[in-house]
Amino acid sequence: MTAFPLAIAEYGDGAVMVTVRSHDEGERRRLIGEFRERVLTELPPGVEDIVSGLESLLVEFDPLATSVEQVAFTLGALGRIEDPGDAGRRPPRVLDVPIVFDAETAPDLEDVAQELGVTPDEVIATLERSTLTVSLLAAAMAPMMDGLDVPAPVRRQATPRTNVPPGSIMIAGRNAIIQPFPGPTGWRVIARTPLRIVDIDRVEPVSFAPGDRLAFRRISSAEAASLDGRFLEVAP
Repeated sequence: MTAFPLAIAEYGDGAVMVTVRSHDEGERRRLIGEFRERVLTELPPGVEDIVSGLESLLVEFDPLATSVEQVAFTLGALGRIEDPGDAGRRPPRVLDVPIVFDAETAPDLEDVAQELGVTPDEVIATLERSTLTVSLLAAAMAPMMDGLDVPAPVRRQATPRTNVPPGSIMIAGRNAIIQPFPGPTGWRVIARTPLRIVDIDRVEPVSFAPGDRLAFRRISSAEAASLDGRFLEVAP
């Protein structure tokens, strides 16, 4: 029997915020990810959307269709049901992500290196050796990853960029994320992958899921050009 140590709090008129009680950051993130998958499998009546955070879950509902008390009760019950174990679950996979970095594709690499007291090459080497696990799919299905093995958390941009190209590899704190489409960000851009990581025209628009690992590998500009626009898939 698996019991999630949940804390459920009212969040406005049409949402509740769910967190996990634990002193261990890694456990909080792991358990909230597991609980999110359970909620998506057994979506409570009246729930309209699930917004994932690294350590929280915002559950939005229609207040005309249900109540905060009913949603909280259902979520609490989901947190107490028997865990079916690993049967039927897809095992975690490793996806190879080639990257390039230069003045255009990595505008924050030098600044991040100075902040950490290392060389730019060492920042990329850190990215390559880190065990980066997908914690959740953020906005536009961007993979939010834990496990960046940096000596100190990386600060965000003081002034966010308004338009970052797709494929940008970005870091903040001890997390990494890949920009799937052009858009703004306050994260630090240190590299780029030529691969397309989200394709909404595909039946399955992404190849990764929470629990999967993304392994970054530097390649030459010539190889990047040959891969440009190719969809990120699991190696056969």
